[in-house]
Amino acid sequence: MSATRKPLARHRRIVIKIGSALLVDRGAGLKKAWLTGMCADIAALRARGVEVLVVSSGAIALGRTVLSLPAGALKLEESQAAAAVGQIALARAWSDGLSADGIVAGQILLTLGDTEERRRYLNARATIQQLLKLGVVPIINENDTVATTEIRYGDNDRLAARVATMAGADLLVLLSDIDGLYTAPPHVDPAARFLEVIPEINAEIEAMAGGAASELSRGGMRTKIDAGKIATTAGCAMIIASGKTDRPLSAIEAGARSSFFQPARNPVTARKTWIAGQLLPAGSIAIDAGAETALRSGKSLLPAGVRQVTGSFSRGDTIAIIGVAGREIARGLAGYDADEARQIAGRKSPDIAAILGYAGRAAMVHRDDLVMTAPEAREAGETRTIANA
Repeated sequence: MSATRKPLARHRRIVIKIGSALLVDRGAGLKKAWLTGMCADIAALRARGVEVLVVSSGAIALGRTVLSLPAGALKLEESQAAAAVGQIALARAWSDGLSADGIVAGQILLTLGDTEERRRYLNARATIQQLLKLGVVPIINENDTVATTEIRYGDNDRLAARVATMAGADLLVLLSDIDGLYTAPPHVDPAARFLEVIPEINAEIEAMAGGAASELSRGGMRTKIDAGKIATTAGCAMIIASGKTDRPLSAIEAGARSSFFQPARNPVTARKTWIAGQLLPAGSIAIDAGAETALRSGKSLLPAGVRQVTGSFSRGDTIAIIGVAGREIARGLAGYDADEARQIAGRKSPDIAAILGYAGRAAMVHRDDLVMTAPEAREAGETRTIANA
């Protein structure tokens, strides 16, 4: 066990994400022996005082096996039908597996909107907190029966990260068919180096992400890195590990190869965690060097520092803020609609009233509604700790 990480049992609350390929076999269906081992691992953690949440893929994969749907890409309506059948079987399997150790399972189905919209996010968070208070293990999945291509997560890696931040977890474990992060996809580049500890997710780390490694899995390393950015920004550590063994959590504890992503030293507030984790910013604002320096020092974004406004968004929507290098450095809640933002971009705050016809906010994005998302920018400009707001 690396000195930079602690044993799983010393964490307070862990979210475990399980990929479809681990849980479902294309021909045989549910991998019952593997699920039994996983439930035993969860029971062992619970016996040592750890709260556990599970984000379980597999509904569509299981449903398409039950329905004998052909291999390859499914139409949207076929995926939704497979999910409707598979979700029942998946929930029953988890309930039966955990009940062997006297553990009650509770099912939560989420859509993208449940975590992107603030009120629904808070409602989902309250449900999760109550289930944990009652000693229940939440089994969470995306609601594939109603989600469309435009309003879905598209993978359970990022969903798991949002659940981890929503629940205030201190560790996210992503189990899949790869044992961690490499400098390049190991099945393509034999010289790829394994990375055991990742202090921060910077541009170099993001460049190492590859594509999906399995037909049954929608998420590849790209989505795992995205998940890591969401989780670590909120102060939640993350582990990427192989789930191919029968007792994967026990294997991690025993020293099996895995990659550990360290949490941010200065995690953001709970509200800013929600802002940073938004998957679909409604638009973006490109800023100049002076504005970037101001944001890094903890100040608000003023119209004078805005170079370009992209997209169609309304006041209060989440927008990405692009620095001079062309990379996203922050996210925030827009103080103006997109059309108004374009009119006042590059102008001084005292000019706003004359341009728009009313005295608006001085800031394009107020610092209370803004979070630095690039690691180097976050360490410079964000000093607050997690709160329950």
